[in-house]
Parts: sequence; structure tokens; C-alpha cells
Amino acid sequence: MRTLLIAGNWKLNPTSTEAAAALAEGVKNGLGSATDVHVALAPPFVFLTKVDQVLEGSPIGLAAQDIYWEPNGAFTGEISGPMLVDVGCTHVIIGHSERRHGMGETNAQVNAKLKAALAAKLIPIVCIGETKDERLAEKTEEVLLEQLTGSLAGLSAEEAAGVVLAYEPVWAIGTGLTATPEQAQAVHAHIRSWLSQVFGEATAARVVVQYGGSVKADNAVQLLGCPDIDGALVGGASLKAADFLAIIKAGQEVTARGKS
Repeated sequence: MRTLLIAGNWKLNPTSTEAAAALAEGVKNGLGSATDVHVALAPPFVFLTKVDQVLEGSPIGLAAQDIYWEPNGAFTGEISGPMLVDVGCTHVIIGHSERRHGMGETNAQVNAKLKAALAAKLIPIVCIGETKDERLAEKTEEVLLEQLTGSLAGLSAEEAAGVVLAYEPVWAIGTGLTATPEQAQAVHAHIRSWLSQVFGEATAARVVVQYGGSVKADNAVQLLGCPDIDGALVGGASLKAADFLAIIKAGQEVTARGKS
């Protein structure tokens, strides 16, 4: 069984360094030294250094919410891989649906960012997922194939094995809607089948594929218990330490009992 990864994407929250530090402290204290489930927090760029200081001595990873594909240069407003490593980052989210659909980020840009993350030795969390209209039109597999093919282009099997994928159905993000465990598992199985065809079964068996889409304490056990779901990319529920810790606890329960 792959070790579950529970990552909290804070997005454009909270609004102060003090609040960010308090949230990170709450998660750190609640988790303690447990390592049976991998955990990462993704605060806004301006809070990374402070949150890194708070997390010192804990097993919690620090994730950035984006990365630029060049290591340095005249790129106003961008943040590079070496910069993220310098402030303590271990992970980076790439191609979140809010960037793909809200900011026009392309598969080619996601691919360039992914390669930059790998070059900086950051663990990339690459997001993929379909919109409500695409799901209703029964284009989920077609959309995912395009995103996977474009986003992971040019990777070796060994590089692909180190990539975390996050399936986040766009229609379930921030809406309160959640894919049923059956729906989510079917898509995750499809993703793993694609990985097996392109990179081989051994690589596919190593890749962590998270689910992201209104994951909460009351649905986490069912989702995380699915054979091909290896964690969660959590949005709103990661903004309260107690809620996020409850999802981590669900992951620990699944890990302790194993998957059928």
C-alpha cells in the first residue's frame, strides 16, 4: 500500500502571518511525530518562511502553490524552484484547476513547471480534472488523457514515479459536491491504467494519486479507503486545524486497517 499524502492547499488564505503561523502550529501539535501518513501544508508564498519556521522538527512537508519554469531572470512576480527550496519547500502544487481554468494555464506550461520542480528536487503535485460540462458530456477520460499526456510529456519512468497526481473534478471544488467513492475510484483506476501503459506497471504502482474535491472529515474514510486513492488535496477543510487533522486521522485509520 502506498503511503497516503494529505496536503492542505490554503489558497489565498489566511490574511496575516500571525494567523498562518497559528494554523500551522495547530496542525503540527495535533499531528505530533506521526509519520504513518504523509502531510504537507501549502500556504501563500508570503507565509512560506514563517510556516517553515513553525514546522521545524515536525514531519510535515512545506508546499508552494505554484512555481515558474525558469530558475532566475527578468520575470516580474514569478517564483523559481531554487527560491522555493531556499525557503524550505519540499513540495509544490502545479496546474491547479483554478490556474488552468481561471488563469488559462496550459498543459505545456504545466509540463515546463513540472520539469522545473523536478530539477529543483521538489515533489510536484500535478493537478488534473474535468469540468461539470465535460463530465456531463461524458468526456472525463478524454480530458484526463489530454492533461496527462501534455503535463507529463518527456518524463522518464523514474521521473514519473516521483510525481504526485491530484485528481480534482472541477465541479467538486469549493461547491460542497463530492464525487462518490465509486466515481472517484473509477477515475483513479483509469489514471493508474494510463500510467501503466505509458510508464510500466512498476512505475504506476509507485505513483501517489490524490483525490481533491470537497474532502471533509465525514467522507474522508470512504474516499481514502478506495484502492487507487492515495490521499487528498484539501482546500477549505485545511483552513481549520481540527478539520484538517480529522482528515489526517481518517487516513491513519485507513492505513492501520489496510485496503481491501
